[in-house]
Amino acid sequence: MQKMGLLAVTDSSLHIALAEPAVVDPSLGQLAAGTCEIVTLDRDSSQPRRTIARQTARCACRKGQIAGTTRARPACVDARIIKTKQWCDMLPCLEGEGCDLLINRSGWTCTQPGGRIKTTTVS
Repeated sequence: MQKMGLLAVTDSSLHIALAEPAVVDPSLGQLAAGTCEIVTLDRDSSQPRRTIARQTARCACRKGQIAGTTRARPACVDARIIKTKQWCDMLPCLEGEGCDLLINRSGWTCTQPGGRIKTTTVS
């Protein structure tokens, strides 16, 4: 068994559940240290002008890192970012987008140059 960090992402615009490292069956294949892969991706476009997505990734993070998001992709990030809820420090938005913390630090927003806003919450 290999220890992995699991990251589940949903988009309400986007909702992320960060999990503690879990034991993963080795039959899933070994990941290189410091890398992540998307395991599942589900999208729901049944609501007008809104897409809800749920993404689950598995990560093989180094000591002091945990599963997070960098440039809108699963990545291993410094665990202090997660503990302090300084979400924008992990550079979660795409290049050219602006990142802002939500008032209650429950997540962040990524604002595109055209004004479209993607909101991500963490639980």
